[in-house]
Amino acid sequence: MTFPHFAATVLGSPRIGPRRELKRAVEAYWAGRIDRPELEDVARTLRAQTWTGLRDAGLDSIPVNTFSYYDQVLDTAAMVGALPPRVQGIPDELDRYFAAARGTADVQPLEMTKWFDTNYHYLVPEIGPDTAFALDSSKVVGELEEALALGIAARPVILGPVTFLLLSKPVDGSADLLDRIDELLPLYAELLRTLAAAGASWVQIDEPALVADRSEAEIETARRVYDRLSAAVDRPAVLVASYFGDLGPALPALASTGVEGIALDLVAGSVDAVAAVPALVGKLVVAGVVDGRNIWRTDLETALVALGGLVGSAGSLAVSTSCSLLHVPHTLDPETGLDETLRSWLAFGTEKVSEVVTLSTALTAGRDAVVDALAASSAAAASRRSDARLRNDEIRNRLADIAAAGGRAPAAERRELQAERLELPVLPTTTIGSYPQTSRIRVARAGLRSGEISREEYLDRMRAEISDVVVLQEKLGLDVLVHGEPERNDMVQYFAEQLDGFAATEFGWVQSYGSRCVRPPILFGDVSRPRPMTVAWTTYAQSLTDKPVKGMLTGPVTILAWSFVRDDQPLADSARQIALAIRDEAVDLEAAGAAIVQIDEPALRELLPLRAADRPEYLDWSVGAFRLASSGVADSTQVHTHLCYSEFGEVIDAIVGLDADVTSIEAARSHMEVLDDLNAVGFDLGVGPGVYDIHSPRVPGVEEVAESLREALKAVPAQRLWVNPDCGLKTRGIDEVRASLRNLVAAAEAVRSEL
Repeated sequence: MTFPHFAATVLGSPRIGPRRELKRAVEAYWAGRIDRPELEDVARTLRAQTWTGLRDAGLDSIPVNTFSYYDQVLDTAAMVGALPPRVQGIPDELDRYFAAARGTADVQPLEMTKWFDTNYHYLVPEIGPDTAFALDSSKVVGELEEALALGIAARPVILGPVTFLLLSKPVDGSADLLDRIDELLPLYAELLRTLAAAGASWVQIDEPALVADRSEAEIETARRVYDRLSAAVDRPAVLVASYFGDLGPALPALASTGVEGIALDLVAGSVDAVAAVPALVGKLVVAGVVDGRNIWRTDLETALVALGGLVGSAGSLAVSTSCSLLHVPHTLDPETGLDETLRSWLAFGTEKVSEVVTLSTALTAGRDAVVDALAASSAAAASRRSDARLRNDEIRNRLADIAAAGGRAPAAERRELQAERLELPVLPTTTIGSYPQTSRIRVARAGLRSGEISREEYLDRMRAEISDVVVLQEKLGLDVLVHGEPERNDMVQYFAEQLDGFAATEFGWVQSYGSRCVRPPILFGDVSRPRPMTVAWTTYAQSLTDKPVKGMLTGPVTILAWSFVRDDQPLADSARQIALAIRDEAVDLEAAGAAIVQIDEPALRELLPLRAADRPEYLDWSVGAFRLASSGVADSTQVHTHLCYSEFGEVIDAIVGLDADVTSIEAARSHMEVLDDLNAVGFDLGVGPGVYDIHSPRVPGVEEVAESLREALKAVPAQRLWVNPDCGLKTRGIDEVRASLRNLVAAAEAVRSEL
């Protein structure tokens, strides 16, 4: 079989819309404000705009089926008939799909965790002995037909069977899910035949799980899978795509099969690895030399050198992004508020596509065809290297001095001092930090931006919101309160906007999960704190109540993970600079009277390197950064932290190493599984396993929460157990929050009475 080769592509595209059109449409559908045809019309329009934009920019192979109403892994579960049995009774397929993602009043959703080492969350498929795989190709075929009707050179993208099974969760006694691969293979072979019949000349099959450490048996399974699929007749050409790292021993295994192409991440991976695999001489190598995860402009000269090193090692060569552009904003065009020098260093999705086309043109037509683009790239790189904002010697000297300072006393000593100071009941109740971002808050924030209200009027409105939240918590009977964070648009962006060394965008939205979008700030220089950032809000809240109010801070690793980070110095150096700023803030909170300071690190697991050999160094500096941030307060001040929506077993020793007095942690969807991991390593500090899943609209009943607490008490003594939701409440409605927290407090009281 012969197939048309291509020269310029990307592995996937943003799907939320330049102005978050999909988010608004999906949430309107959930709320019943629009019907399904209206939702589908918005989705169809966004897909068409994306595909034609990529074609008009100069790409000659366009990825399709990268669109999703919620999540691409959930899409795959639906495609192969692996949605959980508890949603099967829902007759409408779209509502069934959303029930698996979000839950309903009667149905618990799938677990959610991080997509490798990114801030994107995917839904974890559940596969049990009774899961009967069956192909439903309607989505991918439908989007292919849409694209072909528009004259698009469409390349359907599907998640590979190896990665799908490796990311899924065995339930009901299932063992190694990869043993089920032979059940999936006929479905994938049938899908390839169906796509070929529908007009696809290429199909991209994503296997990012192969860039992590894999056993010889797993790699052999991958080789066997692609031997089988490439041996099928009447199929399109197969491009196996990897990203987020180097394939290592999986690369020669894949190259030995009959697949026609392999896409490699050459930003996180190695160019040298290609030359070491002679079998690639007969294949298309899709070279991911443009960073699909970060927003820095590509040094085109450096990229051309890398591409030149591949010539002769591949049968043919195409230029691409390192991964899907799902992880970066749509376009830099509307960001007129950014400093012009900084702006010249950046490339968002649209600009990265232009870089791919420029590099491809340089390969096919020569450097003279793109001389202006090469010159602009070199000028931007030189400007960035020489900018004075990249180095603050005062901060670097402070870090050197503070490294010699001691830490806090042993946990047992701290616990005694804190118990005397706080006088909390057994099973104390609290929430994680944020409360619903009401329409009043959004209106006030928009009014401040537009100039319709003054800064003082805005502050008055935020104080009113804080007052309402404090009154609500006291009425509900919570033991430790929060101020609700009405002034914070995002837990990272809020701090980044007040720290030197960061810049914020206005339209740089990126999907985090489902309809949840974030605007990651840009960390471009050395970080410092010009002034206190949270003290006034916490002090005001504390003035309204005699109960303790937690000071709420975001930890250095999370600020780092949820930002677009400078790539000109080690992550550890940036983490320590942020930690110093958070340390200063914690000290100021304590001086203002805060008895509890919470430093959230939900992204601790997220940045864990995919290869085990790289993990000790990361865990050392990430734990060190947290301990630096928390080291300035007295032993009588209780330090909390919060972690959520990750596989915690792999960082369990690091959680212990944080040495926080209380750790609240996601556990509702995973049914308290994390507590066994903590016990296995001798964790003896306070812990609050989430008993209320805030990422679902359902309200848990009193007995449901009480049963979760009873399960937790089997693993944690009552004296160390806290009662709290899984995460912050900003995305939920006030009525459901009120009902859920009322049930949470009632459940805690009921279980206390049983002790």
